Amino acid sequence: MTIEVNNESGRTVDEQALLDIARYALTRMRIHPLSEVSVILVDAGAMEQLHLQWMDLPGPTDVMSFPMDELRPPVREEEDPPQGLLGDIVLCPEVAEQQGADAPTQHSMDEELQLLTVHGVLHLLGYDHEEASEKAEMFGLQSAILDGWRGERGLTGPSPAPTTAS
Repeated sequence: MTIEVNNESGRTVDEQALLDIARYALTRMRIHPLSEVSVILVDAGAMEQLHLQWMDLPGPTDVMSFPMDELRPPVREEEDPPQGLLGDIVLCPEVAEQQGADAPTQHSMDEELQLLTVHGVLHLLGYDHEEASEKAEMFGLQSAILDGWRGERGLTGPSPAPTTAS
């Protein structure tokens, strides 16, 4: 997979972890290994502009996803995985840091960014959380992917719980 991480936020983040978890999530969702995705980290001002421009909502948000080829995971095992340009995931470390600090199980900015990366990947793949049933499916997948990735790395303790409403 071609995954590009571009940090324009001015913050130091674990870019390798974001690359690794994006790759893990896409593999777990059975997306073609030649697919492409970009992860862009921006400051609160840039995120606020994107949030207003695309969602007509004030203030910065934690994550936004901009799908391109509208790829979906294969439904059956025998189906070939789709290949293409997935799109962009935009993250805001400032918002992630605050969310991690405010979460019932406090966690680091990097842990929150990892969760948000998985969240963004799922949005690129067409998952949403507007309806209760959609939310249960998406957040269940998000937790399973995050727990699996953390488990493979020997990370202990609970994975950060979803704090996003994006």
